[in-house]
Amino acid sequence: MPAPLVYRRYGGSLQVDIPHFAALVEAIDIPETQWIATACPLDGLQCDPRFLSFMDADSNGRIRVAEVRDAVRYTAKRLQSYKGADARSDVLELDTLSPEAAKIRAAARRILEALKATDTARISLEQVRASEKVLRDAGLNGDGIVALPFLPEPVRALATRIMAAFPEVKNRAGQAGIDPSMLQRFRDARASLLTHMAQKPSTHVWGEASLDRARRIAAVKPLLDAYFLQCRLVAAQPEAAASLKLPAGRVEGALGDTPALEKAASVLPIAPLEPSGVLTWARLYRGPAFEALEAFHKDVATPVTGDANTLSDAAWKEMSAKADAVLAWQTAFDANPVRGMVAELSSIADADLARIETASQADLALKEELDAITELERLILYQRWLLTFANNFISMPDLYHSQKRALFEKGTLILGGRKYTLAVLAHPRAAHSALTSKGTTCILYVQVTPRDGGPGYEVAVPVTRGRSNLLEVGKRGIFYDVADKEYDAIVTEILRQPVSLWEAMITPFQRIGAFITSKAEAFAASGDKAFESQLESGYAHASTVAATAATAPTPAPAAAPVPGGAAGLVAAGGIAFAAVGSSLAFIVTQAKALTLVDVVSVAITLAAVVMLPSGLFGWLKLRRRNLALLLEGSGWALNDRLKLTADLASLITRKPPLPKGATIDRTDRLRSTVSAIRGEETEGEEEEKMPGLVKLLVVLIVLGAVLWQVRAPVARLACGRHWLSAQTCSALLPSEAPLPTPAPAPVPSASPALPVVP
Repeated sequence: MPAPLVYRRYGGSLQVDIPHFAALVEAIDIPETQWIATACPLDGLQCDPRFLSFMDADSNGRIRVAEVRDAVRYTAKRLQSYKGADARSDVLELDTLSPEAAKIRAAARRILEALKATDTARISLEQVRASEKVLRDAGLNGDGIVALPFLPEPVRALATRIMAAFPEVKNRAGQAGIDPSMLQRFRDARASLLTHMAQKPSTHVWGEASLDRARRIAAVKPLLDAYFLQCRLVAAQPEAAASLKLPAGRVEGALGDTPALEKAASVLPIAPLEPSGVLTWARLYRGPAFEALEAFHKDVATPVTGDANTLSDAAWKEMSAKADAVLAWQTAFDANPVRGMVAELSSIADADLARIETASQADLALKEELDAITELERLILYQRWLLTFANNFISMPDLYHSQKRALFEKGTLILGGRKYTLAVLAHPRAAHSALTSKGTTCILYVQVTPRDGGPGYEVAVPVTRGRSNLLEVGKRGIFYDVADKEYDAIVTEILRQPVSLWEAMITPFQRIGAFITSKAEAFAASGDKAFESQLESGYAHASTVAATAATAPTPAPAAAPVPGGAAGLVAAGGIAFAAVGSSLAFIVTQAKALTLVDVVSVAITLAAVVMLPSGLFGWLKLRRRNLALLLEGSGWALNDRLKLTADLASLITRKPPLPKGATIDRTDRLRSTVSAIRGEETEGEEEEKMPGLVKLLVVLIVLGAVLWQVRAPVARLACGRHWLSAQTCSALLPSEAPLPTPAPAPVPSASPALPVVP
């Protein structure tokens, strides 16, 4: 009695345990809903392609539940011992075969004898494939298709001509050849053609000119059939003759339009209609078909009927029927595949055909034995790969193992100081990313290119640890496939999602910082443009004033200072300094009332208000991460979510530690190198270096002192011109009354003229 199945939990996923083949035989009968996968594509699986072709019974490029069950039952029926399947061995022990596999055992022994193997108790996959190649190279394929080199020499030329007459067929070795079916078709076609050729004299009544005349008759058949039909109509109803003429209005409308005239003329009779049904060649209208009919009259009608003047309806029908018979005979002749051999058909000996057929039948007699060799290869491949495949289809324990590779894995990506151990084929990327973008896992799409410039492929790599904001499109790395072959790798697309809880919590601050930086840069750029615009306008104003002064006849009173000039800039700068000073004074005044505990409490509160909701949403996203979408984008049909737990995340994305026994020298070599360079530049002179922070403090102190010295006059100017509010003026000038607003000085229309120097 088989042991009961055991289900194990892997990262929140409940999967049936399949440690050996006996458990697999039991596991295939569990409901499909308990399988991890119900279908998968052949692309991207790292196993023997021949095994996959055997598994894909319907050759649709996908493996389904029913095909897996059939493969397991096929193997279990032919093995009475599962030790080779448990060991996943590609060597088949012949004593493990069941009576059901008698033909497979006989095929194995024949191969071992052909290879003169010393060990006849077991056979390997390599031996099977080597023997299959030897047999097929020797022309033994079991499909009855014999290639030319393996036919008897006297009949090779005949076989070549027969093969040229029919669609090509190839044997299992990929060689073009001839088979019994082709021979039978040749015999049938030869008999049919010989019978057909015997009918030629009775059909070709005009001798060698029959085919040419028949084709000429067919060319004018529509014209003459229409003419004689119109004659019958006129004979039955004479007034119909008027209807077969063109109305005058249609002719007048077509004048000057050559295509229209040709179309109108084409519907006219080819000659005057005769109720008696006789065409008089001399009365042909000079219509579009006149030249063709004249040539037909001279070359065909006159020689056939013997009448050079007329053609009757009865004579035309007889001529047309004979032409149809000739053309029908020619059509049947052209359809016969062996028409090119017509000259030699009667001389081909049946004995030569029999020799070709004998060779084909001899090869076909090996079909059962060679098919058994194919089944032997199938059984060995199933023994080697079925248990592995089931542990990547019914269950997926290898996905959760650090030392094993799942069949759908492509390799390892080294990028940005981290190792990403899970990569799956992403083809096509657009469809793959459209599905994975609906999840909450950060995904990298990486183009993998061989170093020799060969064709590459694209993989999808989940990022489960670290910092995703350091990853950018275009970043380069290296990729090692499952065979440790090295490739170049470049990031082509990133689906960004939180990688850790901390990253989710600080994301709002990063966005705020990016927003402020972008706005500050935009403000600075707009300020530069405004300043340049003011300079341009000031220069234009000065140029206008100078030109006006040079041409003015009389001097005028001095103009008031223009606010947009240098004085305006100075005043605006003073106002800005005053505003900044007042703002700093207000902030300092308010800050004096706060204790350190208050400041820390406010900072912590603000950070918590921003970080806690982001952290909560990020935590929910991290809990919903799963790898199912990653595989489903590659064509898998999965039943489970394959949750991406913290333990699994640490397996997929790693930052390898330093080698065992390695130590860290924390001396900054760059600092000592720079110090040495500076020493060489000063040539022994000692120079006091002021730290950057001290420099910043000195600048702030100097700026504050300058603002403090000019605070009063700037404040008076601003208050006098009402640029600041009354409350601000009272705060800045508590001991002074606000200055009255001066009346604006009239601006002269022109500058005073300069004296003219004689």
